[in-house]
Amino acid sequence: MDDPTRPAQSGEQRLGPVLRRGGQVQAGTTDQRLLDTGGDSEWVHTDPWRVMRIQSEFVEGFGALAELPSAISVFGSARTPVDSPEYDAGTRIGKALVEAGFAVITGGGPGAMEAANKGASEAGGVSVGLGIELPFEQGLNPYVDMGINFRYFFVRKTMFVKYAQGFVVLPGGLGTMDELFEALTLVQTRKVTRFPIVLFGTEYWGGLVDWLRNTVVAQGKAAEKDMLLFHLTDDVEEAVALVSKEAGTDRL
Repeated sequence: MDDPTRPAQSGEQRLGPVLRRGGQVQAGTTDQRLLDTGGDSEWVHTDPWRVMRIQSEFVEGFGALAELPSAISVFGSARTPVDSPEYDAGTRIGKALVEAGFAVITGGGPGAMEAANKGASEAGGVSVGLGIELPFEQGLNPYVDMGINFRYFFVRKTMFVKYAQGFVVLPGGLGTMDELFEALTLVQTRKVTRFPIVLFGTEYWGGLVDWLRNTVVAQGKAAEKDMLLFHLTDDVEEAVALVSKEAGTDRL
């Protein structure tokens, strides 16, 4: 039987599902490289090894969150001061979501995220934090009852959407807007259905909403109906009512 790892006369080499030709042919076999105890540790930083790390993050996340009750993801700035009205609103939203029967998921950091976790925890609900490895380490806030730290943003984003029935978005920066527009895109393209998105803070978000309507929609870059993909409010009870009704729970 021909050895599938031996370069053929035509200069081909098959290593599992990978075909190499010409200058891409490698010496030795995959097993040899695996079992060779010599050499350096550079292999742990290669892309194939990263795939295993990515897979493990998905497995850990799915395993930890699979049995969560219905949940709402709450986003907002890590820079929100503790003594600010926005922090108070986040705490009240976290509490109200628990009272409506939801678990609360945040990014696990300080500021608005901490506020929502605090409200959920103090109300006796399930308070979840999905952290991210960053150069400037934040760590999970003390009100997180179940926390997971991720290496990869895209794995973390999957968890936010997969295990939540909707988003409440407090005033925030680039990270908050990243999550917001990711969710809007998923709903617009029907990758997810029945996924309510509530922007909390009309003064903060009003300018963005005006720009979307008067520039993006006006120039045909989005449809008028896309403005119906989200709701804008300053009222905690209305925010919770909106996510409850549109998520299909209508628990209030």
